Amino acid sequence: MNIPGDLLYTKDHEWIRVEGTKGHIGISDFAQAHLGDIVFVELPELDAQVEQGQAIGVIESVKAAATMFCPAGGTIVAVNEELEESPELLNEDCYANWIAVVELGDQTDLEKLMDPAAYTEYCRQAEAEE
Repeated sequence: MNIPGDLLYTKDHEWIRVEGTKGHIGISDFAQAHLGDIVFVELPELDAQVEQGQAIGVIESVKAAATMFCPAGGTIVAVNEELEESPELLNEDCYANWIAVVELGDQTDLEKLMDPAAYTEYCRQAEAEE
């Protein structure tokens, strides 16, 4: 399982890469592996005001549909439109292929997320329960 050290993670298996006041958002390797072949991505609305934990889209695979939640509140300022035509990019490299960018509102939202070590342990526990 690939868990990059420069990201923060949610219990719903989203990640955020913070660069200044913006955060690139995607799904983790754990999520894409458990979903299987991804066939559709519903992207969030541009300029939408979102809160931490709010649903911002849906990812559908051949096995399931999963709601995507925003790791931190703010305003959606970009979406990866390439995923509309090629959702399988999330299976190929879920960290290079971000889903949306949020202009962060309250930076303290980030304090509620897991660092890579905590997320690694969280995933190990989830796999042990399967």
